Amino acid sequence: MDPVIEPYRADVPQAALDDLRARLDNTRWPDRETVDDWAQGPPLERMRELCRYWAHGYDWKATEERLNAFPQFTTEIGGLRVHFLHARSPHPGARPLLLTHGWPSSVVEFLDLIPRLTHPDDPADAFDVICPTLPGHGLGDRPVEAGWTVDRVARTWAELMARLGADQYLAHGGDWGSWVSAALGAVDREHVRGIHLSMPLARPPEREIELDERDQRAMARMRSFGKDRSGYAAIQSTRPQALGYGFADSPAAQLAWIIDRFWAWADHDGELEKAIPRDRLLDIVSMYWFGNTGASSARLFWESFDKEPMHRTDVPTGCSVFPKDAWLPRAWARERFTDLRYWRDLPDGGHFPALERPEVLAAELRTFSRALG
Repeated sequence: MDPVIEPYRADVPQAALDDLRARLDNTRWPDRETVDDWAQGPPLERMRELCRYWAHGYDWKATEERLNAFPQFTTEIGGLRVHFLHARSPHPGARPLLLTHGWPSSVVEFLDLIPRLTHPDDPADAFDVICPTLPGHGLGDRPVEAGWTVDRVARTWAELMARLGADQYLAHGGDWGSWVSAALGAVDREHVRGIHLSMPLARPPEREIELDERDQRAMARMRSFGKDRSGYAAIQSTRPQALGYGFADSPAAQLAWIIDRFWAWADHDGELEKAIPRDRLLDIVSMYWFGNTGASSARLFWESFDKEPMHRTDVPTGCSVFPKDAWLPRAWARERFTDLRYWRDLPDGGHFPALERPEVLAAELRTFSRALG
């Protein structure tokens, strides 16, 4: 390994755990919502119960053990200390696979997925898995200057993969991970063997394109998102610092902001914790709390949301689209991804497939990898 790559272990001090518990126990609560559902955000009694469990039932140290079971490292690139997991397969010839998480998420999203990729039933399907932490989202550094756009993150990931000696690799992502993986296909096309996306993104084509019935439904979902559910993005892309004061001071505020997105985007029938267990939800929120990354993670929206050019990508591309995340017309995707090798609309699942359907996502990644030959 390159000498600038250093081993890392997560180790939140007891004082930080005690501080979290005290803040949760002393939360100042708002009035109860005036509706009987989530139309105004997370219901008060649900938040009270979750905060009680976070303070007195949830075990962060158990999550640290799960995280530290995988080799972790840091390396400085572009003045920023980048944190990443690097889980090697025992099978020779395993393909390097770069997994990029999104918001609100972190590398802990992938902990159940990684063993399925590194230790498959068929050794020919094995991957060496690299999971970097998005700048300002978890265990790495928080940027102290503007300019950390999607494009800059993609170029940083390209440098990381070069340091790891990955001459040819695959890249997968959802949410911001889709943005970054697609950008990698443009900025590091000599080394990216293919990109796989669970949330493909594309601008409206300049020419008129006929949409089939599936694409019409996707357009309807897109319009619904823009009208009813994009308030979080509007705020984070314009006033991230204003939000940051609340997130840095109140774990209940950070929890409410994140759990609201899981409620909206995961595939569930009114019982979120059947789709994503409560401890796994709190793993995500705890990463943001202990890293104090509420403001810094929101700044990626300020840097790139509605600003990323979404350049045409010519590398082989595969898309596995889950129904609670299916809002892009395939016809639009074909205009951006000129070598679209694989597309599958899954029967169930949402925005967080590595948490909701890890076995399905692993199978989809294997199928796409095989399609590349």
